[in-house]
Amino acid sequence: MRRLTVAAALAAFASPAMGQSSPSMPAVNDRPNPFQTVEGWAKLPSGRTWGSTSAVAIDKDGKSIWVAERCGVNSCANSTLPSVLKFDERGTLVTSFGAGMILSPHGIHVDRDGNIWVVDCACTGGGGAPAPQGKGHQIYKFSPKGDLLMTLGAPGGGRDSAFFWQPNAVITARNGDIYVAEGHSSRAGANARVLVFDKQGKLKRTWGTFGKGEGQLDQPHALAIDSRGRLFIGDRGNDRILIVDEQFKVLDTWYQFSRPSGIWIDARDSIYVADSESGSVNPPHAAWVRGIRIGSARTGVVTAFIPDPEAKPPSTSSAEGVAVDAAGNIYGAEVGQKALKRYERKK
Repeated sequence: MRRLTVAAALAAFASPAMGQSSPSMPAVNDRPNPFQTVEGWAKLPSGRTWGSTSAVAIDKDGKSIWVAERCGVNSCANSTLPSVLKFDERGTLVTSFGAGMILSPHGIHVDRDGNIWVVDCACTGGGGAPAPQGKGHQIYKFSPKGDLLMTLGAPGGGRDSAFFWQPNAVITARNGDIYVAEGHSSRAGANARVLVFDKQGKLKRTWGTFGKGEGQLDQPHALAIDSRGRLFIGDRGNDRILIVDEQFKVLDTWYQFSRPSGIWIDARDSIYVADSESGSVNPPHAAWVRGIRIGSARTGVVTAFIPDPEAKPPSTSSAEGVAVDAAGNIYGAEVGQKALKRYERKK
């Protein structure tokens, strides 16, 4: 059970439904929803339809949206479509690139210089023929115009001392270090770790092993960094968020945001956590409703909740990836519904 700071304890007292964060805590499903859903906000070219997407991020300008979608289905393995898309604040497509490069775009990150990092998990299907050999399991750094600036990982992937195998997320720290969350399986013996590279792409260290114990990981699916430089790891298979310092000392473990598929922390340390796998999708976590939980990255208090409108889907549903623009609009990238939804505050 986590130890609460004084501020967090006071906040929890003010919000008693939260209680203490623990694996057995009551489900946090009752927070208000101050947002309205906007579907079809981002406009694809005529004749093109959305594929599955878990990758959404905000441009350096704070208002344009970057998305990596899976070419109309759930994989770009056999497609010639560009999978990396940029929309302006009106939802108009202004840039696209990446055709023929990425098998399964899974995560996306915009760094402080405006460069675009795209994760190829190579972990989804739906593209028709088998995926080509010697591709995937890599991370690409692009300029805003689509020029390839860096590639991390060997084509076709690698395990143990090699990398990657089914990477999920990437994020860069203030000093330029690159963090990668790797491991998309909960099978026994699966890899589950975070790798750290310097700004030139040289591996500095790895951390984490597969398991259910303290400091272990099961599907580290999302990464975010708060204003204090703490790394938030969405430990999805363990239904929790691990908060670690730059030496990977575990500072806190949070269960109140449910099963994290995506995490976004804004400049005010508000935290947005997308859960796309609880309820009917994951019976052991059946009491928790899927959706986007919103709260404080400082105190851990959950203050709002956008629930999945689907009651009992058989597989992943609602937002898997989440991002928030400077105006406070929330964007949910959906694998199951093959959509990008925008959530605006109710007037």
